[in-house]
Amino acid sequence: MAVAAKLSVHVGEGGDAMRIDGACHCGTIRFEAEVEEGEVHLCHCTDCQSLTGTAFRTSVPARRGTLRFTAGEPKVYVKTAANGRHLAQHFCSTCGSPLMVRYEDDPDGWSLRWGAIRQRDALQPSLSIWLHSAAPWLDRIPDLPGHDRD
Repeated sequence: MAVAAKLSVHVGEGGDAMRIDGACHCGTIRFEAEVEEGEVHLCHCTDCQSLTGTAFRTSVPARRGTLRFTAGEPKVYVKTAANGRHLAQHFCSTCGSPLMVRYEDDPDGWSLRWGAIRQRDALQPSLSIWLHSAAPWLDRIPDLPGHDRD
């Protein structure tokens, strides 16, 4: 819990910014922003597991003041986070794609969902948080049999 409390949902103004754009799965909602490549986070908390339907959520904070919607408007679900703050989850009401999140008391502190970013292959994780609730089988993934396509 202490690790999550130290994590900020936005990045500073220093460093090199990467311009990204993204959309929900159906394309109804589109956005653009600036991020720093080295600020990609994996969250293993039980809320992220429930909200994604998988083992963890991958997010990258947007640089303050750079997020801009270019099409559509997301639906918002507000939940109370473990730290007591209200967390606004933004998603597409048509296809259900998770897009971004922000604390309600920080209107410019956006954290973008990795899967909605078109340039996601260039954004590799740099930090894992809430490891106490991480799925115990994650370290076995490289050993699983696999197929290039289904």
